[in-house]
Amino acid sequence: MALRVLHIGKFYPPYRGGMEVFLADLIGAQRQAGIDASALVHGTPQADDPPWLVRVPVQTQLVYAPIAVGFRSALARAIAHYRPDVLHLHMPNNSALWALTLAEARAVPWVVHWHADVVLSTIRPTLALAYRLYRPFEQAVLKRAQRVIVTSPPYLEASEPLAPWREKCAVVPLGLSLPAQNSPTASLPWRNGTLRLLSIGRLAYFKGFETLIQAVSGLKNVELLIVGDGELRSELQALIEAHTPTGQPPNVRLLVDDSQKDALLRTCDVFCMASRERTESFGLVLLEAMQHARPCIVSALPGSGMPWVVATAGAGLQVPVEDIPGWQAAIEHAGNNPALRTQWGQAGQQAFRQHFSITACENGVFAQYALAAPETGHRSAHRRDVLIVIPARNEAAAIGAVLQHLKTAGWDNVLVINDQSTDETGAIARAAGAQVLNPVLPMGAWGGMQAGIRHALRHGYQAVITMDADGQHEVSEIPTLLQSRHEADLIVGAYPERASRLRQIAWQWFRQLAGFDLRDLTSGFRLYNRDAMTVLASREATLLDYQDLGALLLIRRAGLTIQEVPVSMNPRAEGKSRIFNSWFSVLKYMAATTLLCMAK
Repeated sequence: MALRVLHIGKFYPPYRGGMEVFLADLIGAQRQAGIDASALVHGTPQADDPPWLVRVPVQTQLVYAPIAVGFRSALARAIAHYRPDVLHLHMPNNSALWALTLAEARAVPWVVHWHADVVLSTIRPTLALAYRLYRPFEQAVLKRAQRVIVTSPPYLEASEPLAPWREKCAVVPLGLSLPAQNSPTASLPWRNGTLRLLSIGRLAYFKGFETLIQAVSGLKNVELLIVGDGELRSELQALIEAHTPTGQPPNVRLLVDDSQKDALLRTCDVFCMASRERTESFGLVLLEAMQHARPCIVSALPGSGMPWVVATAGAGLQVPVEDIPGWQAAIEHAGNNPALRTQWGQAGQQAFRQHFSITACENGVFAQYALAAPETGHRSAHRRDVLIVIPARNEAAAIGAVLQHLKTAGWDNVLVINDQSTDETGAIARAAGAQVLNPVLPMGAWGGMQAGIRHALRHGYQAVITMDADGQHEVSEIPTLLQSRHEADLIVGAYPERASRLRQIAWQWFRQLAGFDLRDLTSGFRLYNRDAMTVLASREATLLDYQDLGALLLIRRAGLTIQEVPVSMNPRAEGKSRIFNSWFSVLKYMAATTLLCMAK
């Protein structure tokens, strides 16, 4: 049976907001991974709502908190209907507190997703009184929870409400799904000949749009588009007009319609975020900018995850909070250095793929479910039906670290083929919790991989991921392979940057022979789906040498599909090629691959 999870959220799309977009992406990733995820949120039911989504109508709003009188009874009905193994409470959310009052809710393990503290703003002191009433119940939820997910290390360190519960907290950064098909850019409102700045968010007190408006109004050949709506719209428009010289067009504009958001992100020069309060806990829109390889400038807001995201990704600059001259200097620096903007954008895009995809986030969330409810015995489908196969020969120096990284990421189904090692490889792997096979005869890399594939078929696995034992492949890149799992039968993790000149010559020869439009032909970091596994467990596949290429030929001949996805590698583990180490080895390789193609 699939693991059943009931999310208690605030709102759900089409309601616009970072917390809502994330919840939709997370549930989508969970359901794709085999988790039976459902959600209970506020809002008016929609005609096209799926059966796993329940919206509870809201009667009023009180200090940003939706009041829905029917939420408690709806929660009781949802628990009875969905029978969850885990309750996933997204906080802050006043309606999630109803779980404290229901015996059926208290009988289920809780995981709290801590999106933000309720910040007692000096800008909006009315929050202080409301929080005094909310705080005891918030602490009761945290006390009752088995696990608490926090979105960044700085937010955890700075969070006063979480301080008593640090031992049950874990950091899992937010993630996003890949952007939809590109929208047209022909009618975008950018002006020619300007540095294009973009900022997106609700026009609220903590976003710091006032700082951006004042900074940009004092610069030449710079324009800023602010996309969003909210309670401060009229005040911000008045500020723009006050800073615009008479007779000149404003270089800051407010756009309420966000239908072109994706296209604006793709075409801006710099994405800016000037938030001034820890209510901005993470800045999910930063990930959208990083998806599109846009450089970012953000406030260096203490205790927020926003500057941590940019620093972790190497995606741009930080400016002291509400420092108008500092913002002007940062904008001018970015404008004068287009190559640096490109470097920041590419670094951010790579970091998104590696650390901030929704699949990576879902992996981390599932690990917390396993800790919160180990007694359920359930496993997520994409872990239950995927076997990690690692052929190893005398890899005692690296295999322990590789297996520890896999375990930390929640991958327990690991098979090590200990190919006649004369060191402690097998013992180390077994001590780390991996299953170990010790073949009687030497098998080589392909023999080990095929043994793992046959083992996976025999035990009902639906996919195999092969990895080298030397630590060159990043465990964090496994979600990159999984993202394409339903698009092809064989997924190849490509890192062509490692290729030496000799390797490139050999690859180019094979490309010409076989007609493969692939960049990294010898990657051992691959995902084989069930049909591909069946082909490669055959007697014919047993005869392969140069298995990286022979497997491609067999898969293609069987009418199956192959897809290549870019991945990163551990630079500390890169070394000289074991195959392409001399001209003789390259010529031998070219001869052998020629025979392979003649025999195909």
